[in-house]
Amino acid sequence: MAQRLGALRASRGLLTLLLTLLMPLATVEASKPVLIVHGLFDDPDHLQALRGYIEQAHPGTNVTVFSLFNNMDSLKPLWSQVKGFGAMMGPIMQEAPDGVHIICYSQGGLVCRGVLSIMPNHNVDTFISLSSPQAGQYGDTNYLWWLFPKYVKSTLFHFCYTELGQDVSICNYWKDPHHLGEYLNNSQFLSFLNNEREHASAAEWKKNFLRINRLVLIGGPDDGVITPWQSSHFGFYDGNETVQEMKDQEVYQRDMFGLRTLDERGGLTVYEVPGVTHTSWHSNRTVFDRYISKWLS
Repeated sequence: MAQRLGALRASRGLLTLLLTLLMPLATVEASKPVLIVHGLFDDPDHLQALRGYIEQAHPGTNVTVFSLFNNMDSLKPLWSQVKGFGAMMGPIMQEAPDGVHIICYSQGGLVCRGVLSIMPNHNVDTFISLSSPQAGQYGDTNYLWWLFPKYVKSTLFHFCYTELGQDVSICNYWKDPHHLGEYLNNSQFLSFLNNEREHASAAEWKKNFLRINRLVLIGGPDDGVITPWQSSHFGFYDGNETVQEMKDQEVYQRDMFGLRTLDERGGLTVYEVPGVTHTSWHSNRTVFDRYISKWLS
């Protein structure tokens, strides 16, 4: 009898030890997959540091950095990119019943918002928009001078608000505050995405966007590319080129695509981070540790 009791106790002890060892593995397996979309002139190689941070902080997490519309192909029209990235995201979402997180950098943040708008059955939990021109772009930057050497910000609308211009991704979110009529009439992406321009799918897109649990907006005053930098927080210029904050924007006040609803239900987090330049957001460990990692559980 004593031998049997001893064996039983030993078996129970071994079972307890095994359960203790397996508990962390169960937690790891429960981590939601993370999908990462790059920005303008980028490719997956530029985002390997971010991938590494996620894998270190959340071991076992399935991290996908999409290789699509890389480098110069990132200039292709954004609706084409939305369709392409959406097609790659869909199967991963189907294999993740608890949902996924997405981190979308720079121009990629607009691509991701497009995917969230047109995909009726997405299961994105947290959408992290990392230094993305969510409210549009209007500024003389090195990117602008390199791409359009014949134009400055005040004249680029002559090209961007044409059929040819709308075949270039940057023009899809170029928002000249002095020519809003031309923007509304000719923008084939941002004006539709914001539901500033009437279209039959507006209500459906708003409903789709609001399937997310949380939107995290990250940007800062030393970015140097996103102009105004507050666009990363849905702020933008008025006609005097004075920045109006997100809550003063018509798209927020009229809740055109769901931003105010998301905010009022507690699903919006905004971080202003000084001292980070545009090309450093995804490789800055402090940015990851303080503003990204906590949302990837």
